[in-house]
Amino acid sequence: MSAPVQAAYSYCEAVTGQQARNFAYGIRLLPTEKRQAMSALYAFSRRVDDIGDGALDPETKRVRLESTRTVLDRIRDGAVDEDDTDPVAVALADAARRFPLPLGGLDELIDGVLMDVRGATYETWDDLKVYCRCVAGAIGRLSLGVFGTEPGAPGAERAAEYADTLGLALQLTNILRDVREDAGNGRTYLPADDLAKFGCSAGFHGSVPPPGSDFAGLVHFEVRRARALFAEGYRLLPMLDRRSGACVAAMAGIYRRLLDRIERDPAAVLRGRVSLPGHEKAYVAVRGLSGLDARHVSRRTARGRV
Repeated sequence: MSAPVQAAYSYCEAVTGQQARNFAYGIRLLPTEKRQAMSALYAFSRRVDDIGDGALDPETKRVRLESTRTVLDRIRDGAVDEDDTDPVAVALADAARRFPLPLGGLDELIDGVLMDVRGATYETWDDLKVYCRCVAGAIGRLSLGVFGTEPGAPGAERAAEYADTLGLALQLTNILRDVREDAGNGRTYLPADDLAKFGCSAGFHGSVPPPGSDFAGLVHFEVRRARALFAEGYRLLPMLDRRSGACVAAMAGIYRRLLDRIERDPAAVLRGRVSLPGHEKAYVAVRGLSGLDARHVSRRTARGRV
């Protein structure tokens, strides 16, 4: 690997370590080439997210997002040189040469963030799934391009579907965790149908639930939906090599434990961001590296229970 490409990857790894602690816990379990490729994917995705979440006016955000899509087109066309001044483009272009990355997934991410810029809201879960597939399911499919599947793994033809579903599970967990922060930014992601069903259509603008609402019922309903998505997406684990499976199990395991905390105290998401302490994240990472989750899924699949 040339010095400019190595420097570009180092930049992406620094961005990942500083801004994506849960993600970083998982990818540190990967061998060097895969870890670098995942860092390049994260750094590009972070750039897109930062534009959407920033303080610029909607039209400027739209222009910048389309400019980011132009960078992606250059990567796709093999037009990014090693001495390019954009380290994220250099690293992602190299990763795309080393791994079969479905780069169209990053177009989907840009499309999803454009939905945020337009202030899209979602009437039903089916509507919200479209958004979640853009901003998270696509990242799952891109990650699978880095991980690959084990030769001869049973059911591997459905691996991309499971990776996509796992992305939905992670995104729905994010939506629950960030419900008050998103409301403060003028965004509502939970489906309007669900909010109405539990008396929460007024939104979440304080540290207590809306008067007369069944906020705990809403949270438990969405937690059950997320758990079902995790159960389906976990079918991916036995199809991956040990270290890739450990990476996925660690990232997903952290979010499943967040769900546990949210389920035990639903109103906590209105008081502040729910998170896990470092020692608990480390435990999840060790559990993933042991292969325990993958073996558990394999046994349940064999019994027809997953």
